[in-house]
Amino acid sequence: MTTSLTYSDSIFITATPEDVYAVVSDVTRTGEWSPICQECWWDEGDGPRAGAQFTGRNVTPDRTWEARCEVISAVEGAEFGWSVNGGKVKWLYSMRDVEGGTELTESWEFTPAGQAFFVEKYGDDAPTEIATRAEAAHVGIPATLAAIKRIIEQG
Repeated sequence: MTTSLTYSDSIFITATPEDVYAVVSDVTRTGEWSPICQECWWDEGDGPRAGAQFTGRNVTPDRTWEARCEVISAVEGAEFGWSVNGGKVKWLYSMRDVEGGTELTESWEFTPAGQAFFVEKYGDDAPTEIATRAEAAHVGIPATLAAIKRIIEQG
């Protein structure tokens, strides 16, 4: 059985967990900090609450695609997360109150269902495609966290 591929990293931000949450839960701002996701928009009438739906547009040198997302956690000042395309990938921001600010952690999980989908979609090329997504998380998460820190602290 395949296990989830995961990666996470953290950064210290001189702001309250509530202020950090207000930024990261506004998916319409994702293009300001993500190296791949250029923009997101809520389904009409939706916003940062569990069960809400949004679409993200991703751009790499090789391709552009849109992904349907559902908010799976929205706890003000604590965590905000979503699943992509029915749970194939999960993203989570978690905030921890620390002296002088917030420790923000971004986590990525490429689920067994997502990996199985890649095997179906890419066949023999699936291991390379999966490795490419894992590398994007390993590079993108620290870059994203640094950008969020800069945006919030320069606010």
